Amino acid sequence: MDADIIVIGSSPAGLMAARNACEKGADVLLLEKKEEIGNPPHPANSFFKGMLDRCGEKADPSYVVHYLKGMKIISPEGREVIVEAPGYSIDKTKFDRFYAEKVMKTGVDLRTGIEAKDIWKEGEEFAVSTSAGRFRSKLVIISDGINSKMASLLGLKTMKHPEDIAWGTELDIRAPGLGKPKMFEYYVGNHAPGWKTTYAPRGGDNAAIGAYVRRCGKDTAPYLNAWVERFKNLKGLEEIEVVRKLSGGDPIVTIPGEYITDGIMVVGGAAGQSGIGYAMRAGQICGDVAADAVKKGDVSKSALSEYRKTWEKEFKVEHYVGRMGLETLRKMTDKEIDEMARVFENEDLSFIHGGAFEQAMQVFAFMLKKKPSAMLKYRALLRIK
Repeated sequence: MDADIIVIGSSPAGLMAARNACEKGADVLLLEKKEEIGNPPHPANSFFKGMLDRCGEKADPSYVVHYLKGMKIISPEGREVIVEAPGYSIDKTKFDRFYAEKVMKTGVDLRTGIEAKDIWKEGEEFAVSTSAGRFRSKLVIISDGINSKMASLLGLKTMKHPEDIAWGTELDIRAPGLGKPKMFEYYVGNHAPGWKTTYAPRGGDNAAIGAYVRRCGKDTAPYLNAWVERFKNLKGLEEIEVVRKLSGGDPIVTIPGEYITDGIMVVGGAAGQSGIGYAMRAGQICGDVAADAVKKGDVSKSALSEYRKTWEKEFKVEHYVGRMGLETLRKMTDKEIDEMARVFENEDLSFIHGGAFEQAMQVFAFMLKKKPSAMLKYRALLRIK
């Protein structure tokens, strides 16, 4: 046997799962198909402090390229809802390598350039066939990202709504002073069906812009191209320099489905667990439960179910509230979105706090007090679209 636990994929969730399992005494082998950690990176360049707080981590200056004061949510006609919250534009490659180094310091055996091909059970152990040969372990954690090949081979339907994977393309761009603003900009409306277009200042002359859509296929080029032209007009730019282009998927509202079976656990994007901080927390839970199961000599689905129970206690409501919100947004007209934004425009939203359910109730209460008729916009959720 090569390890107590094999982790497939060094996503943020996979890294946390490996770290926590190792810290609890398990012998962990982490396999990553990329030759270099974080190269190429996933298109995820910004997050806010509250997200990272969920996994108990603190942003490290080594990977932060620009500090943010909050975000602007901008409606089709340009109405701005301002949410003040500390945030960070990051170098995702440096972020991935920062955590990979931390993981290796705990004793995890991290090997790059090794692609997993198949998984099967051999007696009381699991065999993982890879590009570098066969490895064996007592338990396998799969964290190979969106559209997980390994989970599919095992017949696991890890997402309840795989059709709602958001596909996006992001451009790293340069133009004089473009990276200096302190607010992330999040544009909603039918120019980006189902989700958003974005502008993330990254310090100096550097920024990133992106288009992310749902139920429109994987080809985001038409939406991105239109957004580039609109963005140049909004910012008064004749030209922008495109430094890099990144594409990928986000399981933002897919809702986790089957992500545990005997001796197998799935975590992160592969399990429909969206968001860097949230996925990292899921990885921590997964790693803790995996190490305990190996220690007790029971890696049955029943023994591993503590992972699901803990995850659901911390995140289930948040994911369902998030799905309801984005599904409502997807079905709303631009006019309805503008009317909704008008309720929150120029308002102090610092009162919103707590978990997702608490936040949603506070928003609903505010809308009822400010403009009760705005609640009718949520009828859009019932539309068939």
